[in-house]
Amino acid sequence: MRSHLFSSLGLTFLSLAAAATTTVNLVIPQTNILPNPRSLPPQTHAKLSSFHFDASAYLSPANTFAFHNVSEGSYLLDVHSPTHVFAPLRIDVVPVVSGAGQTEKDEKTAKLKVNAWETYRGNDWNNKGESAVVTNGGALEVKVLGSKNFFVERSGFNVLSILKNPMILLGLVSMGIFFGMPYLVDNMDPEMKKEWEESQKSNPMNSLMSGQQGTPNPMGNFDMAAFLAGSSKDSNNGGGSRNQKGAKK
Repeated sequence: MRSHLFSSLGLTFLSLAAAATTTVNLVIPQTNILPNPRSLPPQTHAKLSSFHFDASAYLSPANTFAFHNVSEGSYLLDVHSPTHVFAPLRIDVVPVVSGAGQTEKDEKTAKLKVNAWETYRGNDWNNKGESAVVTNGGALEVKVLGSKNFFVERSGFNVLSILKNPMILLGLVSMGIFFGMPYLVDNMDPEMKKEWEESQKSNPMNSLMSGQQGTPNPMGNFDMAAFLAGSSKDSNNGGGSRNQKGAKK
């Protein structure tokens, strides 16, 4: 009698435990970034974690992950791979409530339901993204963000990259002006050429740079030492003449 009672109680506890857990299934779909998920290395695995739960599941030949005996709660899912990056998911395992948008089949066959959204690291946990896509088999799709590149390809020699250098461009423009200006002057209208020559003659910088004979150089009488000392040549000469006059007296 007692053994029958204990066995019935044990079956009751087992049924309650089975009803309080569920299985979370994930799948990696084929995308342009990852056309063949089977090419992922065998080290690829998924990690489901929370404050009271931590489990890992490796990638199966069918490109799926399976977490068994998952109880009610909120979990973070991360997929780790040496070659690709996957978006993290927030997975909530909640009890099925009749009249809360559940189908009759879900209410009869399951006690817990799995909901998943994209999540963002560093943000509030309640900041949910788009809902995860659920396949016909009930598995949640894991989004592939891109591939990992640990090496930078060495760039080859490119002539255009040299021509795009600002120093090279300035040199080419200067050469064009230096060699092209004489041709422009020769092909210029005579009247315009005469005006241009007169303007060049009246330019003070042109006289300084040319150093032509017969034209006085305005910088010839400039004394740099006297200028830096705060005096001029004329003032010194004037002072000397005054001293001489005083000596004669």
